[in-house]
Amino acid sequence: MLQLRDYQEKSLDGLRAGFAAGHRAQMLYLPTGGGKTEIAISMLQAAADKGHRSAMVMDRRVLCNQTSERLEKYDIDHGVLMAGHPRFLTYKSIQVCSAQTLEKRGSFPGLKLLIVDEAHGVRKSVADFIRNNEQIKVVGLSASPFTKGLGNIYSNVVSRSTTKDLVDTGRLAPLRVFIAKQIDMTGAKKVAGEWSAGEAGTRGIEITGDIVTEWLKKTLEIFGEPKKTIVFCAGVAHGKDLERQFKACGFNFVPVSYKDEDEFKKQTLIDFAKPDSKIQGLIATDILSKGFDQADVMIGISARPFTKSFSSHVQQLGRIMRPHESKTAGIWLDHSGNYLRFKDEWEALYEGGVTELDDGAEKPKAEPSDIEKEQAKCPECGSLWQSKSDMCPHCGHVRVRRNEVITLPGELHEIRIGGELAAETPHQLYQMCCWYARTHSAPDKQAGRAYYLYKGITGAKPDWDYESTPSALLSRPVQNKITQFNVAYSASLKKKRIRAYETHA
Repeated sequence: MLQLRDYQEKSLDGLRAGFAAGHRAQMLYLPTGGGKTEIAISMLQAAADKGHRSAMVMDRRVLCNQTSERLEKYDIDHGVLMAGHPRFLTYKSIQVCSAQTLEKRGSFPGLKLLIVDEAHGVRKSVADFIRNNEQIKVVGLSASPFTKGLGNIYSNVVSRSTTKDLVDTGRLAPLRVFIAKQIDMTGAKKVAGEWSAGEAGTRGIEITGDIVTEWLKKTLEIFGEPKKTIVFCAGVAHGKDLERQFKACGFNFVPVSYKDEDEFKKQTLIDFAKPDSKIQGLIATDILSKGFDQADVMIGISARPFTKSFSSHVQQLGRIMRPHESKTAGIWLDHSGNYLRFKDEWEALYEGGVTELDDGAEKPKAEPSDIEKEQAKCPECGSLWQSKSDMCPHCGHVRVRRNEVITLPGELHEIRIGGELAAETPHQLYQMCCWYARTHSAPDKQAGRAYYLYKGITGAKPDWDYESTPSALLSRPVQNKITQFNVAYSASLKKKRIRAYETHA
């Protein structure tokens, strides 16, 4: 039986409020892995329960099949409007429909609710259908609703959960980003504002060896063995070259592209999904950017540079953020420069979600300078190094120290002291400071003691109320740090006494 999580229910509440306010066509934003399909199924079932006809439309046959399988999982009766499909049952109240089929039909008698999957990929026929059928309520689903013109189709956007929310609650895995040797796109030809696939592929081939070498280094360094990987390559030829060089090193990476037969692609994905799969990695351009939901993929490699497609960048990052029992973080090896190119937009989306739809064009992003690129990575290991950090979160390399708060990509906060993990989050560190203050200070001194301990370690003021903060037992690095503070404080008091004695002597 389908049961929605609390944040999914909040998303539904937001849509209901939007319809009540007069918005006929709405966009629902939810991060990749947030369960948009489950929300859609809930809406389809609710419409059917009221005797209404509803449909969910998507732009690829494989996505239609996946959605039909999901409906079957929840034992929900439905039809699939695709020629030759065993569920081609046009009389059913719930229909799964390809965009191409909807385009050919031109009409959909009796339809009350239309759900558009991956709605950022605007098809003219679907947009025209929405505009020409004002009696139908419409919900677009997207994890990256940034496409030009969406604001002209959907009058409201519902965003009730952010990527940060889902990471903090364990619904998504955090990211760990490494800035690797980048494909040089200087002077490359552009088509409609994006680098041409031909040039990107040719230039990508020039660093294929570096891509393979960096993957091998990181997978052994972090995991001790090869882990499932997806590679977003710069074109079909680039994918073939990557396959060749991975195999030359003894690893089975399989490229999939639009040129392959559907049955080959289907079987490859089935084989890759097996826990004991002989395939260590998949290589593709766009095929894996959406509708690919395999949680045990640990590593993503970005080797296709974009100049303006933030949507594609977000979709790709989402492929390695699905939680898995053996995953503490998704590893992202950036050879494209996309992470730095879209860093500000990604961090804003991560923290705040989507507040409005853009009816203007996505603008090309200014290329970071060579100095900015160097400053953004650790000189020792190449890990992304946020500007506020003092220590590399991967190898422990220290630059000019300002505080002990280490910020990892995806806003996962760790506190490390002397290279050791002291606390998972700043709040946990403050809980430890509260415990120490409560067990070593008079009642009227405790709040101040906790405050100065936290500030001494991080260089920042605590953001939490002392009285309402529970205690947490000290970790060894925090205990050692407090001992250092106590020794230094005792020494300073001794010096003051000596100076006072000498002054009065």
